[in-house]
Amino acid sequence: MTETPPETAFDPTLLQPGQLIARGVARLLASHDYWGLEEFVPARGLRVDVMAIGPKGELWCIECKSSRADYLSDAKWQGYLPYCDRFFWAVGPDFPVELLPEESGLIIADAWGGEIVRMPDEDRLSGARRKAMTQKLARDTARRLACARDPHAPGGMI
Repeated sequence: MTETPPETAFDPTLLQPGQLIARGVARLLASHDYWGLEEFVPARGLRVDVMAIGPKGELWCIECKSSRADYLSDAKWQGYLPYCDRFFWAVGPDFPVELLPEESGLIIADAWGGEIVRMPDEDRLSGARRKAMTQKLARDTARRLACARDPHAPGGMI
């Protein structure tokens, strides 16, 4: 029998500020039984920071912004709206939240967790879009898991 290696300590210096926020968002979502995939591509030319699926199949898009400049340089966020039931901004505790559209959801997060400060209205996807997005999310997640287990497997990393 092999010995289980000791748990390695989390080193926040290895991640960028937006990745630290995404980590905290993932922990927050898991506490609500939502499970997310970072850097999800819902359609060509779009990349959502975190796409999460809930216990009833709800799809949430979360965009993580680490600074004013990061937010102001994002010209694609409205393109994510047709791919989710709810859209959130996730920002650090010092972010100037008055910049963010009030109709969007708001999560305040750091590397260790977060809090949903504002829940956006739900704009439910059509059945066909929901099915397509759920299948794509499942396949992308399975591919990443397989590639993490075997980096040289057919299909490569995405």
